[in-house]
Amino acid sequence: MSSHLDYEINKELGECYLFMGDYDKAESYYLKAAGSNGIHPDPYLGLATIAVHRGELDRALHLYERAESITSSDKSLTGIGLIAMEQGDLERAHEAYSKALGINPENLLALFGLVQTAHRLNRTADAVEYLQRYLEVDPAKVEVRYSLAGCLVACGRSAEAEEQLRHILDQDPSYAPALELLAQLV
Repeated sequence: MSSHLDYEINKELGECYLFMGDYDKAESYYLKAAGSNGIHPDPYLGLATIAVHRGELDRALHLYERAESITSSDKSLTGIGLIAMEQGDLERAHEAYSKALGINPENLLALFGLVQTAHRLNRTADAVEYLQRYLEVDPAKVEVRYSLAGCLVACGRSAEAEEQLRHILDQDPSYAPALELLAQLV
C-alpha cells in the first residue's frame, strides 16, 4: 500500500473514532497518519482536539502550532486563539483570531472569539469590521448582527446599533435580546 493511501485511511479512522469519542483509538490512528505522511496538518488538528478534551492545553497549543507550521489555516489559527484565550494570553488570541478571519471570514468560532478578546482588551472597535464582513456573506445571521449592535453600542455608535437592531426586528419582531438592547438605546 502506498504511503498516501496509508495516510488517508489512518486519518479517516482517526476522524471516525474522534467523532465517536474514543480518544485513545483516534489518537492511535492520527499518530499513524502523521507518521506515514508528515506533510498534512489534519492529523495534528485531530491530535490537538484530543488534547483539548483531555485538558492538556500546552500539548494542544503545540499541536495547533505544528499544524499551522505545515499549512496556515483558519482551523489551526482558531485553535491557537482558543488555547491562548484560555491561558490568558489575550493579545495572542486576538492576533490568531484576526488571522483566521483573514483566511475565512465565516469562521464563527474565530469571530466570536475575536469579539470576546477585543472586548476584554478594550478594543471593541476591532471586532466591528470583522462582524460587518461576515454579514456581507450571510446577512441573515441574527447572532452576528446582534453582536455587531452590541459592539457599536460599546463604541458609542448608538445610531448605527439601533439600525442593526431594527434590521433584526424586521426579520424577527419577537427577538428578545434585540428588543431589550433597543429599549436601552431609545
